[in-house]
Amino acid sequence: MKRFSAIAGSLLACTVMLFGVAQAEIKDRTLRFAFVNNVGHPQEQGAKKFADLVAEKSGGKIKVILFPGGQLGGDLQVVSALQGGNVVDLTVLNAGLLAGINKEFSLYDLPFVFDNGKVADAVVDGAVGTKLNGLIEDKGLHALGYFELGFRNVTNSARPVKTVDDLKGLRLRVVQAPIYIDLFTALGVNPQPMPFAEVYNALEQKVVDGQENPVSVIKSAKLFEVQKYLTFTRHTYNPQIVLIGKKTWDGLDPEEQKLIQAALDEAKVFQRKVSRDSEAQGIADLKAAGMELTELSPEEVAKLRETVKPVIAKFTSEIDPAIVKEFMDAVEAARKK
Repeated sequence: MKRFSAIAGSLLACTVMLFGVAQAEIKDRTLRFAFVNNVGHPQEQGAKKFADLVAEKSGGKIKVILFPGGQLGGDLQVVSALQGGNVVDLTVLNAGLLAGINKEFSLYDLPFVFDNGKVADAVVDGAVGTKLNGLIEDKGLHALGYFELGFRNVTNSARPVKTVDDLKGLRLRVVQAPIYIDLFTALGVNPQPMPFAEVYNALEQKVVDGQENPVSVIKSAKLFEVQKYLTFTRHTYNPQIVLIGKKTWDGLDPEEQKLIQAALDEAKVFQRKVSRDSEAQGIADLKAAGMELTELSPEEVAKLRETVKPVIAKFTSEIDPAIVKEFMDAVEAARKK
């Protein structure tokens, strides 16, 4: 019995010592996490879950401070700050916005590629997603994983959009990425790229007629206050990449890196569920707020798909054919599951 007690005591001592070493590797740190969507949006809820998990796993040593609502600038401004290694440590944004840094990321913004969130998850979490993530390591960015924003839809204050022809002539704010400009130009729209933080005022002041975003964004940003019509075009699906500055990442101890990654792996599952569960309620809330909602007929959706084919051809021609094939093969494999 005495021998057993001695062995047990030794094991306990070793466990305490190892735990102490692990804890010693985790330093008191504050990480700044900036993003453009508002408090209550699924993006913010995912970021908050991540912050809570980091605090829990680090015993309160690592604090993640959230800066929602574009407080520290638009998406591209924040990415530049991450690359510079100052002001901001983390962000989450539409993965396609990184096309300006690496053209392969425009694959995520190809219209009508993802049928649903499950297909997107399989692609971004799989081998091709990992390959794309590796392409920005030498650009001062490290990818932790993906949240989701969802399917984008068109809103405007000029007229109901029930056909493809109804889009012609509308001035729509679009994402600051060439593929969105070309996509809506092909549809006869006058696209106006601008940071999201400027959208509400631009709509209110009639600088633009409308914009395009998922239901969750339209609701959380209160765009229903300045937009009358919503059409479910579902033209693009947005995976949202969670980034940490390479300078910040490299400055973390391996134990801290492991902790941060584990927290994000849990938070992304939570965030995706929140985002998908919230869409039905968001649609009901927008209708209750007075928006007129339009579902396009299958014939009009087919026209949309046909009209944007040249855009898909253009942007895939600018990317390494091997990566395009790997990406498309991954999408097709995910569709069959």
